[in-house]
Amino acid sequence: MRTSAFLYPWDIVGDPDAAARVADLGVQQVTLASAYHSTRALTPRHPGHRIVTAEHAAVLYPPDAARWAGRALRPRAQSWVASDDPYAEAAEALAGAGLQVHSWVVLAHNSRLGAEHPDTSVVNAYGDRYPWAPCIAQPAVRAHLVDLAAEAAVRGGTHGTELESCGWYGFAHLHAHDKTAGVALGDAAQYLMSLCFCPDCRTGYAGQGLDADELGRAVRRALEPAWSAAGSPEAGWSGVGKLLGAGPAAATLQWRAAVARGLQESVVAAVRAAAAPEFQVLLHADPAPYRSGANVGVDPEHILSVADGVVLPCTGADAAREAVLGPFAGREGVLAANLTVVRGMGGSPDTLERDAGHAASLGANQLRLYHAGLASGPDLEAVAEALSRLGR
Repeated sequence: MRTSAFLYPWDIVGDPDAAARVADLGVQQVTLASAYHSTRALTPRHPGHRIVTAEHAAVLYPPDAARWAGRALRPRAQSWVASDDPYAEAAEALAGAGLQVHSWVVLAHNSRLGAEHPDTSVVNAYGDRYPWAPCIAQPAVRAHLVDLAAEAAVRGGTHGTELESCGWYGFAHLHAHDKTAGVALGDAAQYLMSLCFCPDCRTGYAGQGLDADELGRAVRRALEPAWSAAGSPEAGWSGVGKLLGAGPAAATLQWRAAVARGLQESVVAAVRAAAAPEFQVLLHADPAPYRSGANVGVDPEHILSVADGVVLPCTGADAAREAVLGPFAGREGVLAANLTVVRGMGGSPDTLERDAGHAASLGANQLRLYHAGLASGPDLEAVAEALSRLGR
């Protein structure tokens, strides 16, 4: 299977040996960040540094001044990589090592946007804003994300793109010094905590026959037992219906799914309009439509009618892979199984060969490895050995 490793430009820029080292893993492709959220990243092999602190969400190339002139919502340039165009510099080095480069674009996950423009953020049923989660129902946010996707995806020397968080973001997010684990919330409660009550979403709920004030009260009533106990273990869409009621739950999902589908269609169309005909467009996705986050909830049939394929979270037990790959079984398009290969981040490079084989048996036709820049030397050795065996 065609295999791609995730990388940041700072893994490559300033390290003359980095591109060849990645090629020696046995991958054919690199998924290189061009627009990314704030992070603190280890660079265990770089000759010039060990830690890179990306202080805010940024683009890793010079943004087009003409495109963004006069607009309140605009991408911010990075300042932590010593390069005028880190993406281009890294992409050139990787291509020189024989690797095909695809861009990695993070969209609806941007704490800087929420800090500078609080009204763009998701607002939960308690009135709390999530500054890391721009509300994709807002026209100004959608316009920003569509233009950002077109610019960040289609960079020089790039043959395709992978769009992360191209949909709803919500409660579940490792924010700076996160302190939210004291009450364990299953994904049903997390869905309720991720429902947005900004003016645009309130209007959207009304269009589904819901009174936003009553919906907010219903959410708070449903969650109240969680705050006075150890949490809420309810999981799956049936769990959402149990907490909120089947009718209101379905109405909220109808609104949110329509918004997400509209964004995805607009983003992919904008990228295609800016790119060459053979340019590949993939989305990081989850087949459960109610899910939010980096791997956005999608309808498999719809998303494969819009994009060329999906990248699916496949790290963990066999059941986890079966849950995300099963709904895509037998469908045309790229089905890329994303496997974490960093032991310190819960990955298992030693079982890569076995896990990749299991994913392939479920219909996966490509692999993604997260993350070649963050992995230790032994992790990468295990990856290279597994890919060598898979290639025989």
